[in-house]
Amino acid sequence: MRQAPARPHLPLHRLRRAPLLARPHPRPPRAAVVHRRLVAVDARLPALLRLLLPPPRPPGAPRRRLPRLPPRPRRAALLRLPPLPPPHRRLLRPPPPPRLRPPASLALVLWSPALLAVDHVHFQYNGFLMGLLLLSLHFLEQGRDLAGGVVFAALLCSKHLFLVAAPVYFVYIFRHYCCGRGVVRGLGRLVLMGAGVAAVFAAAFVPFLYYGQMQQLFNRLFPFGRGLCHAYWAPNFWVFYILLDKILAFLLRRLGFNIQIPEASFTGGLVGNSSPFAVLPKVTPITTFLLVILAMSPCLMKAFSKPQPRHIIRWVSYATTCGFMFGWHVHEKASLHFTIPLALIAMDSLEDAKHYFVLSIVSCYSLFPLLFENQEYPIKVMLLLTYATLMWVGFSSHFAAKSPQEGKKVNESSSVVRKNSFIGWISFSYLLGIVAIELWSQVFHHYVFGSRFPFLPLIMVSLYCGVGMMYSWMWQLAWIVRH
Repeated sequence: MRQAPARPHLPLHRLRRAPLLARPHPRPPRAAVVHRRLVAVDARLPALLRLLLPPPRPPGAPRRRLPRLPPRPRRAALLRLPPLPPPHRRLLRPPPPPRLRPPASLALVLWSPALLAVDHVHFQYNGFLMGLLLLSLHFLEQGRDLAGGVVFAALLCSKHLFLVAAPVYFVYIFRHYCCGRGVVRGLGRLVLMGAGVAAVFAAAFVPFLYYGQMQQLFNRLFPFGRGLCHAYWAPNFWVFYILLDKILAFLLRRLGFNIQIPEASFTGGLVGNSSPFAVLPKVTPITTFLLVILAMSPCLMKAFSKPQPRHIIRWVSYATTCGFMFGWHVHEKASLHFTIPLALIAMDSLEDAKHYFVLSIVSCYSLFPLLFENQEYPIKVMLLLTYATLMWVGFSSHFAAKSPQEGKKVNESSSVVRKNSFIGWISFSYLLGIVAIELWSQVFHHYVFGSRFPFLPLIMVSLYCGVGMMYSWMWQLAWIVRH
C-alpha cells in the first residue's frame, strides 16, 4: 500500500505563521495540535499501565482475592421515607409514548379520490384546509390543547364553514385544558387560550374593520338569501324533505286538493328563496341551526363529561357530519370535512374499517356531478375504483396481521357475497346500487326520456347517496352513545 509522504512537524509557535505548502494541509492547525498530544499520550500509555496494574502472578502462586469493602452505613432517614402519594407517583412516571398510526391511514388521506378530484380539478384550496384541520386534531390528540385551539382559529379564519365544529372544540378545550386544575390556574389557561385565539382573529379581521367592510364581509360569509339547498342537492337530510314535499303535493292534487306547486321548484338549478315548499313548512336558517345543535348534543355531553383526547377525532367528525346533514345551503364538497378525519381512525377496528369503506365510496360518488365534462369521466371512475381496491386490500391485510380472529373474518374467502366476510351483503348490495344509478344516468336515461327531466339523474344521485350519508350519521351517533 502506498504510504503518504511524511510532513515536517512544526513547533507550536509556528503553526499559525508557517508558510502555505504547495498542497494544502488536510487538517486545520488545531487538529494538528490535538493529534500531536494524542500521539504523545499513546507513546506513554504502556508505562502508565505498568504503574497502575498489579504485577503479574508467578506460575503456581495462589490466586489473590481483592479485599471485600465494608458495607456502607445505611441512611435511615432516606430509607424510612413514607411512600409517595398517587399524584406525585404519577408525576414521576415517564410520559406515555405518542400514539402512532399505521402508514395505511396516511395513504387513505393522501389518495382520497374525493380530495384529489376536488382539490386538483374543481377547486384548489381544500388541501391546505384539510391539513390545518388534521394538524389541529393531532395537537389535541397529543394533549397540546393550546396549539390545537390556535390552529383551529387559523382554520376558521381561512374557511368559515368549519364553524360547525367550534362547539365541540370549545367544550372539549374548556373541560380538558381549563377545568380541574384549580381556579387560579384554570382562569390563567382560559385567558391564555382566549388571547391566542383573539390574536389570530385580530390579525384576520382588523384590516376589514379598519376600512369599514365588516358588514359586507359578514354578508358574504353567511349568505342566508341563497336558499336551503344548492343548485345540485347535497346528499343530506333535506333531500328527503324536498322529495317528501313533492310527493305529498302530487298525491294531494290527485285527490282533488288545490295545491299550488311552483314551477321547477328546487329542480331548475336556481339558487335562492324563489323555490318554496308546496305542502311542508318552510325551513329557515334558525331552524337548521337548532337542528344541528340538537343532533350534536350527545357529542357535546360526552365531551363535557369525559373529555378524552383519543376520542376528539370522532367527536369533531360527528359534529361536521351534523352540519352536513342538517345545515343551511350545504355544498356536496363539505363531506370532505368528516371523511378525511375519519380516514385516520379507519384502522382502529374492523367496524371502523367497514364504516369508512362504505362512506368513502358514497362520498366520492356524490361528487361525480361536479366533474361533468367527457374527458373527466374516465379519470373520476378510475380514481374511485382504484381507491376501493386499495382499501379492500389494505383493510384485509391489516386486520389479518393484527388479529387471527379478525383475519379469519376478513380472509375466509375472496368473495364477499358468499362468505359475507368484510362489509356484509347489505352494504355490498347498496354499493352495487351505485353501479345501477350510474348506468341509468349515463346510458338509459337518454334513451327513455330523451331531453326531458334533465335534473332526474342528479336527483337520483343525491337521493341514493343521501341514504349512505344518513347511515354514516346514525352509525357515528350510535358509536358515541355506546362509548
